[in-house]
Amino acid sequence: MTNLIEYENSTDEVRAIYDDIRATRSSDYINNFWKALANHPPTLRRTWETLKEVMAGSGEIDPLVRELIYIAVSVTNGCEYCIASHTTAARAKGMSDDVFAELMAIVATANMTNRLANGYQIPVDDKFKT
Repeated sequence: MTNLIEYENSTDEVRAIYDDIRATRSSDYINNFWKALANHPPTLRRTWETLKEVMAGSGEIDPLVRELIYIAVSVTNGCEYCIASHTTAARAKGMSDDVFAELMAIVATANMTNRLANGYQIPVDDKFKT
């Protein structure tokens, strides 16, 4: 198991990133994902900056939809941690149990049809090519 770096045991560089996470999220809580990445500050910094830009940044995709996409990818990749953390975030942004169930049905269906298309090596229709 990876050592989790607590704020009080971290370097100044890690504390600055933790402070930014807290400020951005308006919360004092630093989750275990960030504490684990703090074992390698460059990875912590790079990952936080990317996640902050993509998930908290402005754009055309609604914040709840961003979380739903993150959950879908996490389910497909089998990342228990990301499923749990982003499901919590999606619920905070208004996801209901019915929306979650519908999302899981879509994820399951997409994974099934993706595997069938790959297994059968189906050529892409000209109509679908850009």
